[in-house]
Amino acid sequence: MSLKKASIIIVLVLLIDQISKFYIKTNFALGEEVPVFDWFRILFVENEGMAWGTKIPGEYGKLFLTLFRLVAVVGIGYWLWDSVRKNGSRILITAIALIFAGAMGNIIDSVIYGIIFNDSYGQVAEFMPAEGGYGTLFHGKVVDMLYFPLWQGNLPEWIPFWGGNYFTFFEPVFNIADTAISAGVILLLLFNKRAFPKEEETKK
Repeated sequence: MSLKKASIIIVLVLLIDQISKFYIKTNFALGEEVPVFDWFRILFVENEGMAWGTKIPGEYGKLFLTLFRLVAVVGIGYWLWDSVRKNGSRILITAIALIFAGAMGNIIDSVIYGIIFNDSYGQVAEFMPAEGGYGTLFHGKVVDMLYFPLWQGNLPEWIPFWGGNYFTFFEPVFNIADTAISAGVILLLLFNKRAFPKEEETKK
């Protein structure tokens, strides 16, 4: 696959990701929810840190995370360029392009959303508010909205530790960028031999 085709994948993912986030941010208040099906809802939440809402403590925790993401995406970008240069497999290049696009999508939120939007607490955010944004450069929050509570209810009493507790499967709220990253990783795991054919042949 050529770098041009990989770039098309990246641009498409970034467009869908940012358009969906922009729409949610400018039409939903934080915590607002719209049921689509029983098992799928649009739920606006903001992720201040890493996956699963984990935060790095301290005044500079958020800045460190954003800078780490920037360094990581440079490495992923080099991996993509190098794979194209070495005529890597289509699956490998597609997977890396998806991971790169997803990483870039969330980095955009972290870098600039704090200065181009005001906060969404009890209100719909405004784009480029006159009074300024809710944060500073590199201190934005990642917008999430895709929620798939496939099953909700009390677990059977016989289950150790969690029996009788209320449980939701699948609980995380995520976005298009997260989906792209997950899809890229899954491609690499499921089609490992096709993604890395040269390495496999060398080992034999």
